[in-house]
Amino acid sequence: MQALVAGYGGGMLCFVTGASGFVGANLVEALNAAGHEVRALLRPNSDRRGLAGARFTEVPGNLEDREALARGLRGCDWCFHVAASYQLWLPDYAPMYRANVDGTRTVIEEAERAGCRRIVYTSTVGCIGLPKVGEDGSVIPTDEEAPVSEGQMSNHYKLSKWRAEVVARELAAKGAPVVIVNPSAPVGPRDVKPTPTGQVIVDFLNRALPATMDTGLNYVHVRDVARGHVLAAERGRLGERYILGNSTGNWTLVEALAVLSELTGIPAPRWQVPYGLAWFGAILNEGLSKVTGRPPKAPLAGVRMARHKMFFDPSKAVRELGLPQTSPRQALADAVEWFQANGHVRGRH
Repeated sequence: MQALVAGYGGGMLCFVTGASGFVGANLVEALNAAGHEVRALLRPNSDRRGLAGARFTEVPGNLEDREALARGLRGCDWCFHVAASYQLWLPDYAPMYRANVDGTRTVIEEAERAGCRRIVYTSTVGCIGLPKVGEDGSVIPTDEEAPVSEGQMSNHYKLSKWRAEVVARELAAKGAPVVIVNPSAPVGPRDVKPTPTGQVIVDFLNRALPATMDTGLNYVHVRDVARGHVLAAERGRLGERYILGNSTGNWTLVEALAVLSELTGIPAPRWQVPYGLAWFGAILNEGLSKVTGRPPKAPLAGVRMARHKMFFDPSKAVRELGLPQTSPRQALADAVEWFQANGHVRGRH
């Protein structure tokens, strides 16, 4: 293991998978700020740009490498399993299930074997029951108790994460010290790839977003999500799950783009694509992808998810963990600033 930046303080010894990803990189930053020492599991080809300025010790390996996991977890107090395969389209989904389902079992088993006192597993609100629509047409945000089943998982990513969460709950029931967190739609700095939500912001900034859809998300600052992971390790009840979202962040896409327009002066698109047209376009896109092997611009899984306004109630995490509630407007402003400063916006470097 190689220390990339020296100078650790006191606190817990923490193992983080997925540290080079959007949430993972912000988690490493949050752990640094809280005075904890970090060991980060990283593949040799990982893009480390999101970890710029962070302090951690690199553990070379992957989710299938039990020896690397055991080596990295040795002596750790906390384990954060953030890593996941997040693609809405793949020519073959088997590797996604191996990473998300089998990888979760392997990490939790090795973390328990190493004696970790807390294992925080990062799930997704995609595993929470879908919001209901009231008689007046309003969307009623759902919480952790909303009924849900495997049959409601509408694409391979959601299904793989559902099965991974089932594994986490099963191991927790057998005594593993697992706490589950379900982030909603994080936005903010260090979104290197970027994520699908971040890509919408980038497209908007580059004036490459010609239209909207009638959809919505629960927008939350990624730093609140990262802090929520730390709070889950400190205060989370074993076997419980917590939505890491924002109580004022249930916005339609039109509302989010209106805020981006206010922040940047860029006009928001006026045309809204009907769901049926978006669905037909996604079918054509995926058909072309089967020929070219290139990911579709608009995967069918994404269009299907956009049919629902993914509004959620994070009050349990606010009440039990003390989850911060940075305004979604500030989250979007910080995302815009970061994308502009890191070469994602044409003409800005």
